[in-house]
Amino acid sequence: MPLGHEKLEVWQKSMDLAVEIYRISETFPKEEAYSLTSQIRRCAVSIPSNIAEGAARNSRKEFARFLYVALGSAAELSTQLNLAQRIGYVKRINTELEKLEIIQKMLNALISSLKRATINQ
Repeated sequence: MPLGHEKLEVWQKSMDLAVEIYRISETFPKEEAYSLTSQIRRCAVSIPSNIAEGAARNSRKEFARFLYVALGSAAELSTQLNLAQRIGYVKRINTELEKLEIIQKMLNALISSLKRATINQ
């Protein structure tokens, strides 16, 4: 039986994106293993991890706080993907950035719904 966060579409999409980021970053030069490769992977993993941690908290306010952290990680990931493209480590990142934008919109919508639910309590 899936845990509560595993039922969230935003968590599922962010997990899928994290897998894609791992695959993409495998092609980065070996000398990047402890810098950009590591950083980009940590950001990608941070998004679903913070969604999961927030969902496990016992309040909407706490959940929203962790969703904001996930949004921050998404912004970092966008920056790092753009950097990887500018450096020439990846050719095209449009698909990944589109997926990331969808995830960011979903996170914002979830945060808004949590805020509304808290106000209407």
